[in-house]
Amino acid sequence: MAKRVEVKTELTAEELRERYRKASEPVERTHWHILWLMKEGHTPDEVAERVGYTARWVRTIVGRYNRQGAQGISNHRLTLPGAKPLLTREHQHELDEALQERPDDDGLWSGPKVARWIQDKIGRRVDPRRGWDYLQRLGYTTRVPRPQHAKADPETQQAFKKTAPRGASHPAGTCAGQD
Repeated sequence: MAKRVEVKTELTAEELRERYRKASEPVERTHWHILWLMKEGHTPDEVAERVGYTARWVRTIVGRYNRQGAQGISNHRLTLPGAKPLLTREHQHELDEALQERPDDDGLWSGPKVARWIQDKIGRRVDPRRGWDYLQRLGYTTRVPRPQHAKADPETQQAFKKTAPRGASHPAGTCAGQD
């Protein structure tokens, strides 16, 4: 038979419920919910079914609370430092300056081209998506020429532009604001 799990606290079930209701951080809120339900006398299996966790995790949360109090049930992921950025501030400044000029192939900057620039700076392989990330981070978007239909006839297009009345490309009444 499994060992009985018990929330060791001076707080009543109603006080735990209030902490659950007042918690603004979602993970911490769920942890308070677990404690509240356990204090009411529910089993870890019942609590797990209600909150969408496993019974093992419910026992873990109760154990943390019993050892560390309220600090034990906080969302510990919020304190993780995260990964270091690929580029230092100096390299980001250099990239920003490089984006002011044309790339080596005289085309337009794209995510993969920025990724290759970053690879050259840091000396390791960089996924092309990171190039797009840095373009966005620095406030740029990719610029590409407007697509042209493969069978478009430039002479016919020019003739249409010269002879068509203004707004002729839209049938009457189909544009927004026309009545």
